[in-house]
Amino acid sequence: MENGIITGGNNTAAEIFLTVIFMIPLYAFLIWTYSSPEDILLLGRRWKYQGDPEISPNVIRYIKIASVFTMIFSPIVLIALLFKPDFFGIALMVFIFGIAIMGVFIILTASHKR
Repeated sequence: MENGIITGGNNTAAEIFLTVIFMIPLYAFLIWTYSSPEDILLLGRRWKYQGDPEISPNVIRYIKIASVFTMIFSPIVLIALLFKPDFFGIALMVFIFGIAIMGVFIILTASHKR
C-alpha cells in the first residue's frame, strides 16, 4: 500500500481469464460470419430489399477469408498485448495491414478472372 492506494501485483492470471471470457463472443461472431456472410452483410438492412439481393461472390469470399484471418491472428495480438506490450503496436499494425492487403488481393484477382 503506497499513499493509501493499493497497488496491484501480478494480475496475469486474471487478465488471461478475462481475455478468454471476452474472446468467446468474438469467436461466436466470427464463426457466424464465416458460416453465413450474407446475414452479416444484410444485418439491419434487409428491409431495403424486396427479394433476395444479389451479393457478389467476391464480397462473400472476402468476408469468409477475413473472418478466418481474424480468428487466427486475434489471439496473437491479444497475447502480445498481455505479455509484450511493446510488441503490441507492431502486432496490431501487421494485423490491420494484413486484412487490407488481403482485401486488395481478392479485389484484384477477381477483376482479372473476368
